[in-house]
Amino acid sequence: MVKNKIEIPFNKPYIADKELIYIARAVMENNHTAGDGPFTKKCQTWLEEKLHCRKALLTHSCTAALEISAMLADIQPGDEIIMPSYTFASTANAFVLRGGMPVFIDIRPDTLNLDEALIEAAVTPRTRVILPVHYAGIPCEMDVIADIARRHQLFVIEDAAHGILCSYKGRPLGSIGHFGACSFHETKSMISGEGGALLINDEKYVERAEIIREKGTNRSQFIRKGLSQYTWVDVGSSYLPSDIIAAFLYAQMENVDQMIARRNAIYDVYWKQLEPLEEKGLIRLPTQRDDCFRNGHIFYVITGSLRERIDLASFLKDRGISAFFHYVPLHSSPAGKVYGRTCGTLEVTTAISNCLLRLPLYYAMTEEDVQAVVGAIMDFYRVR
Repeated sequence: MVKNKIEIPFNKPYIADKELIYIARAVMENNHTAGDGPFTKKCQTWLEEKLHCRKALLTHSCTAALEISAMLADIQPGDEIIMPSYTFASTANAFVLRGGMPVFIDIRPDTLNLDEALIEAAVTPRTRVILPVHYAGIPCEMDVIADIARRHQLFVIEDAAHGILCSYKGRPLGSIGHFGACSFHETKSMISGEGGALLINDEKYVERAEIIREKGTNRSQFIRKGLSQYTWVDVGSSYLPSDIIAAFLYAQMENVDQMIARRNAIYDVYWKQLEPLEEKGLIRLPTQRDDCFRNGHIFYVITGSLRERIDLASFLKDRGISAFFHYVPLHSSPAGKVYGRTCGTLEVTTAISNCLLRLPLYYAMTEEDVQAVVGAIMDFYRVR
């Protein structure tokens, strides 16, 4: 084996079966490659039926969905948004663009989601939004979060980028707060290369969301209601994906059950075969919840130290296996120090960021691939 040659990548995008057929149909039969074409409508109907939201709007990214949410929540300069620091920059950026200030709180050591017990202490007269991020598709404690939001009259905006088809007590993630944001980036459980969706769970925001998404115009109403013309009526931007993207995504939607089943099967093998290392106190594994459905998006191990994680990643790389850490906490980032503030010490966030390592997990992984990863991790800890 050539040293450092990657034979098991971290991710390999899966093509279900009809993606290219549907793209050709969008181009040659439907004659519609811009936004809001027939495949976009099919995808939005699928999301509304599967996720039980009032309205789903495809966007060109999850970031775009979060930006629309910030406008729907009417974020003004100085408004505060309570969120975890252990998340992607888009979660904060969407609100910073409107003048909002992220207020970073710590995460739970078990689920790696924002610690609901710390939310109320972070609420101030400027707080407008609680923004739970469902890390690895494991749900935040949404009942507690919803109760706090009701008592303080706050918006709840779910970052469900990891959580397509995951659930919390039977409710799909993204359908519980006022708004939800989904991702179909090529690293996710269901993909379109780049792409996302805004989920709207309160009817009164639907029309304005359509306007914001359509560059601030009432074009959607013009088309639907047969108006004589459409014009600029509000703030907005170009958030529509091409119908070519939607065509690719719809093929994935038709196969999503088998895709998630395969990812979950790999997840279960990892968990079962690495559990002896956890029982010996050598690593920690993801939290298992019986009351929630997961989509097998991420499988990670938590090592005992930063040095150990670096050594483990290097050991796997030498075996031809690609494994990665995840987020650099936003509160410690250059932009986070300028645009946000912290509430509390965020000790768990820092520790998790130093010690978490994500393992390869994708539909096309063979049993031999999975066993190679497990075997390499076992070998690493056997010689320590």
